[in-house]
Amino acid sequence: MKIEKITTLGELKKAGYQSKSIKDELRDNLIENIKNKVTTFEGIHGYENTVIPELERAILSRHNINLLGLRGQAKTRLARMMVNLLDEYIPVLEGSEINDDPLQPISRFATELIADNGDNTPITWLHRDERFAEKLATPDVTVADIIGDVDPIKAANLKLSYADDRVIHYGMIPRANRCIFVINELPDLQARIQVALFNILQEGDIQIRGFKLRLPLDMQFVFTANPEDYTNRGSIVTPLKDRIGSQILTHYPDNVDTARTITAQEARLDIRQSEAIHVPDLAKDLLEQISFEARESEYVDVKSGVSARMSITAFQNLLSTAERRALLNGDKKTSIRLSDFVGIIPSITGKVELVYEGEQEGADFVANALLDNAIKTLFPRYFPKVEKLEKQGEETVYDDLISWFFNGDGFELLDSFNDADYKAKLDEVTPLDGLLADYQPDIEKEDVYFEKEFILWGLTQFKKLSKYRYSGGLQFKDPYGSYISGL
Repeated sequence: MKIEKITTLGELKKAGYQSKSIKDELRDNLIENIKNKVTTFEGIHGYENTVIPELERAILSRHNINLLGLRGQAKTRLARMMVNLLDEYIPVLEGSEINDDPLQPISRFATELIADNGDNTPITWLHRDERFAEKLATPDVTVADIIGDVDPIKAANLKLSYADDRVIHYGMIPRANRCIFVINELPDLQARIQVALFNILQEGDIQIRGFKLRLPLDMQFVFTANPEDYTNRGSIVTPLKDRIGSQILTHYPDNVDTARTITAQEARLDIRQSEAIHVPDLAKDLLEQISFEARESEYVDVKSGVSARMSITAFQNLLSTAERRALLNGDKKTSIRLSDFVGIIPSITGKVELVYEGEQEGADFVANALLDNAIKTLFPRYFPKVEKLEKQGEETVYDDLISWFFNGDGFELLDSFNDADYKAKLDEVTPLDGLLADYQPDIEKEDVYFEKEFILWGLTQFKKLSKYRYSGGLQFKDPYGSYISGL
C-alpha cells in the first residue's frame, strides 16, 4: 500500500484497508518474527531463556504487561523495543487529538468531521516511532495529567458551556490512543490515581469529571515497577494488579560473560580511549565480579539491588583513570593496571544502597571491600588456591615469592609510574615470571603485567602479603617481616 497516494477516507476504503487493534498488530508481527527467526529484542542479553519468552507469550496473549524487577534490569528498554512490533504506518484522521481510526472513529470531533466531509475526509499517516508514550510516575501526578479535565480557556474561546463535551482537555492516555503507553515506577503513583486506571484497563473507556463519555481506547499498556517492599514508596493496589494480564519478573545477569557483553555494549566509550588503552580480559572479569559481590554483600541492601549501570560507569571511570595517567606521563598507549581500579570507587559509592552496618563502615570502605572480595573470588580460577591451613614445613607454589618479600625492604608501585617504569618495577619481582609460566602459559603479552600485579593483590587477600595504600601509590610487604626486623 503506497500511503503517499492515500490522503482521504474514500481512497483508504478503496485500497481495502482493514482496521486492526494495537494488540493484534503486536501479536501478528511477533508471529511473523518468530516464524522467520527474526530477533525482536535485539541487544538484550541474559534474558533469552527467561524474560523474553515470557514477554513474547504475554504479547501473543494480548496482555497488558507489568515488568517487575530491581533497578538497572532493562525494563524500560524492553518496553521501548516493543515499538518494533508495530505496523510501520497507520492511518489517522487529520486534526484528531486522540489518533482516531478513520474507519472506527471514537471522538466527537472525528464523527462530525466524517459526517461533514464523507469520503473526502482528510487522513494522515502515523509512523510507529511516534506511537510510544511514556510517563514517569511521581507522587505529584494528577488524574488531569493522565486522563484529562475540563479546560475553562477552551470553553471561553469556543463560547461553550461546561456541559458540552468539547470543553474536555484530554490527558496523556487518550492522546496515546492506538499507541504503546508506558508508566514507569507504577508504585510511585498515588493509590487514587491508580484507581483511575481501572476502567481503562478492563473496559477500555475513560471518565472525565461528570461527563457521560465513553471512549473505547485501543492501547497497549506496559508498566514497570520495583518490588513492593523496596523502600517505603508505595505499592500497586490489588484491583489494578488483577487487571494487568502478565507480570514478568526481570533479573540481573547470571554470569560474568553476560555482564561483560552488556557493559561493552552500553559503555559508549570515546574512540580515543578504545584505541589507546588496552583492557585485559581479567580486568573485565574483575570489574563485573564487583557487581556480583555487591549483590551478595552483607553491607549492601539486597532489596534495592545493584544496577548494571554500576559496571558501565565503573568501566568508563577505569578507562578514564588509565587515560589520565597516560596523559600525565606522555604515554601514547597504555594498559589497564590493577592499581587503576582505585578510580572506580566513586562509581560504586553512588550506586549501592547500604544497610546500617555498611553506613557505619562508610561507603569508601564498602567499595574497597567489594574490590578485595572480587579479587579473592577470581584468584583461585587463575592460580593455585591458597589453603587456609597448611602443614608446617610443607612447600607451596608461592614460597619463592613470599621469600622475595621477606628478604626485601618492601615494594612500591607508584601511581605516577609511566609504562616503562611500571613494567621494570614488576620485573624486579622475579618469582612472578615462574608463576605465570607455570599457571598462565598462554597469556597474552599485553596482559602479563596486569596478572603480575593481580598475583600480589591476590596474596594480600589470603594474608600472605600485606598491602598499604598511601597518597602516592601502593606498598607491598611481607606481613611478618617488619615485626621480625624490629627484634
